[in-house]
Amino acid sequence: MNQAPTAIEEDDDDGPSLIGLVVAIISVITMGVFWSLNQAAPNFWWVILFLFTEVIVISIVIWQACDPFADVAQWIGDVFQVPGSVRGATLDAIASSMPELFCGIFFVLVAISVAGDSEAALLNAGAEGYGSTIATCAGSAVYNMILIPAACAIFISFYRKNRPTIDVDDEVISRDGMWFVGCEMLLILFLFQDAMQWWMAITFLGLYCVYVVQLFRDAKRYRYKLAEAKKVFEQLGAECHTKEVVKSLSQNGVRISHTVVVKARQEFLENSDTDDSNDNDESTESVGLFFGYVNIPLNHTTAWPIIIASTIVAATACYFLVEVTRQTAAELAVPTFFVAVILAAAASSVPDTFLSIGSAMRGDDSGAVSNAFGSNIFDICICLSIPLLVNSYLTGWQPVSLLQDGEPIAGLTGLRILLVVLTLVTLAIIWHNRQLTRNKAFVLCGLYGIFILYAVLGSLGIMF
Repeated sequence: MNQAPTAIEEDDDDGPSLIGLVVAIISVITMGVFWSLNQAAPNFWWVILFLFTEVIVISIVIWQACDPFADVAQWIGDVFQVPGSVRGATLDAIASSMPELFCGIFFVLVAISVAGDSEAALLNAGAEGYGSTIATCAGSAVYNMILIPAACAIFISFYRKNRPTIDVDDEVISRDGMWFVGCEMLLILFLFQDAMQWWMAITFLGLYCVYVVQLFRDAKRYRYKLAEAKKVFEQLGAECHTKEVVKSLSQNGVRISHTVVVKARQEFLENSDTDDSNDNDESTESVGLFFGYVNIPLNHTTAWPIIIASTIVAATACYFLVEVTRQTAAELAVPTFFVAVILAAAASSVPDTFLSIGSAMRGDDSGAVSNAFGSNIFDICICLSIPLLVNSYLTGWQPVSLLQDGEPIAGLTGLRILLVVLTLVTLAIIWHNRQLTRNKAFVLCGLYGIFILYAVLGSLGIMF
């Protein structure tokens, strides 16, 4: 087989999403109905249902805000020839992890803004806000690590009949997976301390810089291999077998994967078609807004305004998500930690899910999985660090206590254990045959069910 399977061509990923629009309209109407019912006859369940549907509406807004950002990120990756696994771990991860960053900052700011004037009240509020930040980022990490690969595998098993599995490159696990494990182990080590210090944030930021440097080195090697593969196609023709290209390059000391060869063949054919064409019309890429019903041409002029506008909308939505999370915790009379670890984490991870499924639909399986790992690395190194620095600044650079009445914050001990166990099991499942099947996806969904059970029992005070 000369060419690797690609995404189904008849699918129009950039077309209007009628289903998304219908879901959004139904969600808004449902939210309005529950609000009206509660206004007419105040009731605990009407409030809870209203807050739940409000979270759904906010998550849709976050999705629609981050979607154009992700399109621009993909365009930037194509312009600079960034490989899928590198783009997924950096550009896509940043695009889809903006909600976690903004939620973390707002959890801290809102908690401190309503605190008393005393130093003790300020420190307690900062600890509460940052505890919710930890819960959101950790919950998002579990969601990204388990549910996103599972969702991709289940969707692709029905969508792509000719190759119904998610095939993962070794480097995604050996590089992104191991980086995530390393960052997570460092985070757990810090969480076993009595308090988080500002220098821990600096440590994570420095670690992320090292990670980015490695990714750009990999991108440079990728471009070199892509160029070498194109040279082979120029000599042997685009019809030559993929294995023949791999063998030819290996004889010259260039180790290359089949995925890169397929990409090189695609670009070679596109360049050939461009050379043979006499018209000068260029296909203009565009960014879809409002479920794809409004399209804006994507170029060097429009890219930055789209990024700025998407960031502002996402930040505003995240502020309301934080408020809803705190209000839900108050209505349920449970610690905000347990509501944030599920509600805020899931709502803020919606862009990651659609972004990874989109990558898998385009045939970029490695990009889909590396986006999940890259998002987790970004969550730990950036989304926990910046709120920690904000909290430290507002409290006079005092440490953020992880204790409550001399004991770890409710839910923190169980979260430490689950992070380690779920990470190791998930990596083992993905590492097996470097492939995700539908059955493996169901196992991963079961693991997330265990995490949900932990949050529910923890909120009831049954588990540590």
